[in-house]
Amino acid sequence: MAPSRGENQRIVLLAQNLPPESLLALVDASAAINAAQGLDETLAAIARAAATVMKAQASSVIMLDAARGKQVFRAAAGERADLLVGIEYDQGLGISGKVIETGEPAIVNDVGHDRTHYKDIDARTSYHTRSVIAAPLIHRGRTYGVVEVLNPTDGGLFDERHARLCQVFANLAAIATANAGHRDRLQRENLGLRQAAATASEIVGTSPATQKVKDLIRSVAPSGATVLLLGETGTGKELAARMLHACSDRHDRPLMAVNCAALPETLMESELFGHEAGAFTGASKRKEGLFELAEEGTVFLDEIAEMAPAVQAKLLRVLEEKQVTRVGGTRPVRCDVRVIAATNRDLAAEMEAGRFRRDLFYRLNVFPIEMPPLRARREDIPLLVDHFLKQIAEELKAPVPAVDDEAMAALLRHDYPGNVRELRNVLERACLLGLARGREGTAGGARIGLEHLPPEFTAAAGAASGAAPAEESSLVAQERAMVLAALAQHGWNQTRAAEALHITRDNLRYRMRKYDIRRPKGG
Repeated sequence: MAPSRGENQRIVLLAQNLPPESLLALVDASAAINAAQGLDETLAAIARAAATVMKAQASSVIMLDAARGKQVFRAAAGERADLLVGIEYDQGLGISGKVIETGEPAIVNDVGHDRTHYKDIDARTSYHTRSVIAAPLIHRGRTYGVVEVLNPTDGGLFDERHARLCQVFANLAAIATANAGHRDRLQRENLGLRQAAATASEIVGTSPATQKVKDLIRSVAPSGATVLLLGETGTGKELAARMLHACSDRHDRPLMAVNCAALPETLMESELFGHEAGAFTGASKRKEGLFELAEEGTVFLDEIAEMAPAVQAKLLRVLEEKQVTRVGGTRPVRCDVRVIAATNRDLAAEMEAGRFRRDLFYRLNVFPIEMPPLRARREDIPLLVDHFLKQIAEELKAPVPAVDDEAMAALLRHDYPGNVRELRNVLERACLLGLARGREGTAGGARIGLEHLPPEFTAAAGAASGAAPAEESSLVAQERAMVLAALAQHGWNQTRAAEALHITRDNLRYRMRKYDIRRPKGG
């Protein structure tokens, strides 16, 4: 974000009477600040440059956290600087609080007799402050914070020349701060939006069970409430999380997902909450965690029951306090995120066994949604088959295959212990086998037959059909598959299935007996 015309004019006017030495120092400082990468590095560069330009013993950058009404030391240079970073105090306190309120620089050459000086900072760092000059970081009407410099190196006092120089420096620093923060936000949003767009965000299916889930998602999505997704492996909990995010007011913000079972405890803490440089072996530089990267967006915690107890405790604090502390750090960082968690475990049993915290469960279980297994929504299988075959064909750069009636009947009959994920894997295998064997239909398009499905599908097909003789006509097979598909698509409601086939219910029952079609267990 470039400075406005008014800001440029103000900087020029303030700099007009500065000595050449000060102007050269400002040029060097500006180059060093603009060369920094990211907001944290930029603020550190501002603190170092401020002490150099102002010829002071120490300096700091105090950022305003208006949402919490706090001032936070984000960067410092000079003696005991490491003790200062991370300290926060109320927005209205201290000389810096006065500068934030008035928007004007302030000089205090005898802090011991100044009532606005916040003495607790010196007490916590054991640093003796004599003189302070502070100037606001303001860009395009927004106050980002304050830059402070302490104690001139020559032992003298600050005067109006110092105030003018500090204000010019602060104006340049404010522009750099705004730009660095804007770049950081764009990077986080870009990363999160790429993740959010990685897969579809609409659950496929029209069955009553699926429609119930969709209705619950659309009901809770705008509220921002924490959601707990429950259900067997492969039922589409991640897809439900993406649909929740897409339907929420945070849809244009990042969605960050992590599998809690995929990382050991130490790496999981770093992944979620970030770490400071030197926090552990291999931590060569500061890293932001997913909660920081997802600011104003959504964090999806998959397989939450696998999270280690120590990480559970930290997550509980994040949910309660809305802020994170990086591994090896002391400064809390505010985070505004929506949390969606998922598990295929029985959390009640996990709590009884002492593996999952009760207080965390009650924080997560604000709005539970049970994801139905595929065997409870068989009527969605034809739509899912069509959806997945189009995806797979695009990935393989091949034509979309059609599915033979016998193969579709077998797909409708299977119980799918692996749920939707298993169905997709079966279809991918069938596509690869069909392409490899070069099987083509009469219309010239690729087709998937019963022989392309796994043995457990073909065995079940043979048992269900009463091992029909080889001479069974394709017309009979097609009729049987049509009846089975109609029943599955209408939740095994015979009246609706008969209406869809344009036959009477008695006629439908006759064909069910003829082809030994029985409602699958759990269907």
